[in-house]
Amino acid sequence: MEGTIGNRPKVAIIDPNTLAAVGLKQLLQNVMPIMTIDTFGTFAELEANHPDNYYHYFVAMNIVLENRAFFSAHRQKTIVLTLGIETISQLSEFHSLCINLPEKELVHTLLMLQQHAHPKGKNLPPIPDVLQQKVLSDREIEVMSLIVQGYINKEIADKLNISLSTVITHRKNIMDKLGMKSVSALTIYAVMHGYVDINKI
Repeated sequence: MEGTIGNRPKVAIIDPNTLAAVGLKQLLQNVMPIMTIDTFGTFAELEANHPDNYYHYFVAMNIVLENRAFFSAHRQKTIVLTLGIETISQLSEFHSLCINLPEKELVHTLLMLQQHAHPKGKNLPPIPDVLQQKVLSDREIEVMSLIVQGYINKEIADKLNISLSTVITHRKNIMDKLGMKSVSALTIYAVMHGYVDINKI
């Protein structure tokens, strides 16, 4: 199947800014755990690595402008990485992602893009069974849902009528069970598994 290696669809990030590329790769891996994500510093590196094998290209704006013919021909697959809203107009034919945002907003935008492009997982291979299994208890799911909606521990305790120490214990157990260290990663997990509506975060 085109675009997959061992049934894992591939995404390319083409950005000369190594730190930006690595950071985006980490976020994308959380948003789309079934993806294999490769990073390239130049368009030439992408060209040398079977560019047609990729489901999506996340590309720095200057690289799109310098190689417009290629990316216009692959418009549906291309997401332009911009630093501000005002720069998007010259590339209006493409989907774009403003990366100059606080982490929470960037995660929200990525999830919106993913849901818009692949509603209910359309055009994506099925998630492996191990990632679909229910890992958390019902109470942990309730706590997680409130965490990602921005409630603090005290508010969660009041809402669920449990003690503060119980909330803290649930929080630790959720992070341990899912192997996550940040609320952003938790947010992505909660939205991707349908535990929280994206409009509530």
